[in-house]
Amino acid sequence: MANAPSAPSSAPSKGGSGKPKLTRVLSVPDMIVYGLIFMVPIAPFGIYGGVFTESGGMPALVYVVGTLAMVFTALSYGMLIREWPVSGSVYAYTSRGLGKGIGFVSGWTLLLDYLLIPVLMYVVASTALSGIVPEVPPWAFSIVFVVANTFVNIRGIALTDIVNRIALVLEVLVLAVFVVLGVRWLLSDPASHGFTLQPLYNPSTFSLPLVFSAVSLGVLSFLGFDGIATLSEEAKDGRRGPGRAMMASLAIVGALFVLQTYIAGCISPDGAVFAHDQGNAFYLVAQVVGGRWLYVVCAVATALAWGIFTALAAQTAVSRILFAMGRDGGLPHALARIHPKYHTPYVATLFVGGLTLVLVLTFGQLGTDTISLFVNFGALTAFLLLHVTVIWYFFVKKRDGRWVAHLLVPLAGLAVIGYTWWGLDVPAKVLGVVWMAAGTAYYLVLRFVLKREVTLGG
Repeated sequence: MANAPSAPSSAPSKGGSGKPKLTRVLSVPDMIVYGLIFMVPIAPFGIYGGVFTESGGMPALVYVVGTLAMVFTALSYGMLIREWPVSGSVYAYTSRGLGKGIGFVSGWTLLLDYLLIPVLMYVVASTALSGIVPEVPPWAFSIVFVVANTFVNIRGIALTDIVNRIALVLEVLVLAVFVVLGVRWLLSDPASHGFTLQPLYNPSTFSLPLVFSAVSLGVLSFLGFDGIATLSEEAKDGRRGPGRAMMASLAIVGALFVLQTYIAGCISPDGAVFAHDQGNAFYLVAQVVGGRWLYVVCAVATALAWGIFTALAAQTAVSRILFAMGRDGGLPHALARIHPKYHTPYVATLFVGGLTLVLVLTFGQLGTDTISLFVNFGALTAFLLLHVTVIWYFFVKKRDGRWVAHLLVPLAGLAVIGYTWWGLDVPAKVLGVVWMAAGTAYYLVLRFVLKREVTLGG
């Protein structure tokens, strides 16, 4: 690992309460790479058709608004990370800021996001590869992806970081090829309409409800930045490093999203190129400027990025959340076991790998748009609770008087995320509410029937 030393050979460390703790080995560049890989620099490749249609032909605008919306959430994350530099993300912060009960439910809700993200990744990857190699069934690709990622995650965060760096270079190279060929085509091809503002603003279709409806789908591409928070306990500078990495990775990937969707929107402003095949929309646009070989390169890049690299990052994140909840007693304590050699939460990692495989084989036919909406419910609900935590803990409880940082910023985040949450489809909300109700019932049984106390660790 370039900037992070290998985990020490000693046994996993213990906190002051004797609870297991993860080893601090990650630098800010390591976490930026992780965030970029989780968000996928070429993420719009896989969902471009849906974003284009839902936004009325303004895909670049979706990512501009999405980036700005996520800035407020990243700032709230940074404030809470500095206060509590521990594993668990929103679960850890709400448990300490709002109470253990609300914290458990928020962690449970966040699991809906993180358990389904790998499923979505594998479905996108399998779809892309099966279009190239139809002889191999999609489920076969999924099995290979899950096994490979689970192995890497168990072997340690250092190996994960090495894989992430290689993946990032490959994704940026593919994106650079598309951008160069796309710009050349727009400047020289007789069929080109040239550069236009339409992908950013189309007066004939523009409306705020339309844009925010599309953002609820496009926001999926930004979910990786919050995954950095799950690594707080493994960061060298646990209080400031993750927040800095969040802002940097968000700015970088937001610029890349806008660039690629703007160029794709200019190549086919009306979407005619992919009118009959939205699932492969971006690849068909790439084929216009580079031929069949670029179609294949972009499809394979998407499959590898989502099916291996991003799913790897997602499984890393959810295993840390399960580790934190298991350590605190909200979930079985076995999930908090750390591998004596690799210093990873290996039981949680194995559980995530097995459950992900079951979910992929069971629900893989739902389609990426449907799974995306369910993922977004968990993420957006967790973000809402995150902003509430900042306001309650800092501005109300501690009364620190920082009304800009601890009131206006989270209120702005609440407004943007709340509007986007409200725009989610009804089935996504129904499933999300049922999931939250199940988590609430589980916690009540745990606390008042089984009389088990949840104690915060880290």
